[in-house]
Amino acid sequence: MRVAYVCADTGVPVFGAKGCSVHVQQVVAALRGAGAEVELFAARLDGQAPAALRGVVVEPLPCPREGVRAQRERDRLTANAALECALVRRGPFDLVYERHSLWSFAGMEHALRAGAAGLLEVNAPLVEEQAAHRGLVDREAAEDAAGRAFGAASALLAVSSCLARWLEQQSAARGRVHVVPNAVDPDRFPAGLPPARPAAKGVFTVGFLGSLKPWHGLAALVEAFALVHERRPASRLLVVGDGPERAAFESALAARALGDAVEMTGAVPPDAVPGLLASMDAAVAPYPPQPEFYFSPLKVYEYMAAGLPVVASRIGQIEEAIRDGASGLLCPPGDAPALAGALLALADDPARRVRLGQAARRSVLAGHTWSAVAERIVGLARDAANGRRPLSGGARRARGVGALPR
Repeated sequence: MRVAYVCADTGVPVFGAKGCSVHVQQVVAALRGAGAEVELFAARLDGQAPAALRGVVVEPLPCPREGVRAQRERDRLTANAALECALVRRGPFDLVYERHSLWSFAGMEHALRAGAAGLLEVNAPLVEEQAAHRGLVDREAAEDAAGRAFGAASALLAVSSCLARWLEQQSAARGRVHVVPNAVDPDRFPAGLPPARPAAKGVFTVGFLGSLKPWHGLAALVEAFALVHERRPASRLLVVGDGPERAAFESALAARALGDAVEMTGAVPPDAVPGLLASMDAAVAPYPPQPEFYFSPLKVYEYMAAGLPVVASRIGQIEEAIRDGASGLLCPPGDAPALAGALLALADDPARRVRLGQAARRSVLAGHTWSAVAERIVGLARDAANGRRPLSGGARRARGVGALPR
């Protein structure tokens, strides 16, 4: 099977260290492991390919210049023509697999015209996110572009049940939505891996992995760790990641005189993550209350694969991944005292930490591996080859963009 993997999102550096970057790398590597010949079409690379992707043909896509937001939006729309040309030049492909990005529709429409399977991986309601958090000038054009991509896709892969429900409300996507959550590569997390940042004997290490952004519950993490450290001074907070909230996060820690009990690694390459997780005694995903939690947190699956007891918010896909009391502990979102209480209970019970961690590892390796995701993708592609749908009425042409050849 020849596969074109498309990522036209300039916010996703496909060879970078962000969670979205790891997701791209793991899906591509898993498809190759399943025997597919994969070519990567990407707007942003950020460095050299990791070892697992060495030898993958990379076709750079246009990366719109910085400038006025309205012009950037128009540039992103016109970049569809370059993607279409690249797919024609490098094709034919049996499958076009695209990580859905704002403004991009040429990949799915190319697959439809070429008679190939077109699978669209959707990680969030991007139009709503852009409008709410970053700003959007021409919302109607963005919605039209998304409708074109949804309507042309053979199938849409939602990373969570919540997101799948949202997609089913979109007329262009209805009836072709499948839930495919995030996963792990078991080979990255071998049992007995030595810690990269070991703590002193007797110190209980609470770990957090991820970008430092407001919706990751950093305020609750600071408050909870302050309570843990007050009750158990021989404790450490190990934070793996970086982001726009780092300065505020460090200030909040300093205000509680916790600086000496916290170790922050900053951003690290994906191959450094397993050793850092092995340096933790328990890991947290303290998401705050959110009306729509669309995510499938990659860090939760990685914590579990590393054999860590996880304390996470009872929200969205996390409730499906973790069985409370059996493979982890769940707390009300944003409830710092509850988070602290769960961590203190684990600190006082090493045997329970081991039991929960082992159960978590068994659970995630049995049901959430990238090889299993690749099998699901290949199966959906084969199903699509046996019966495609035409563009639906919801796939309207984006305003201001000429029609691509049909």
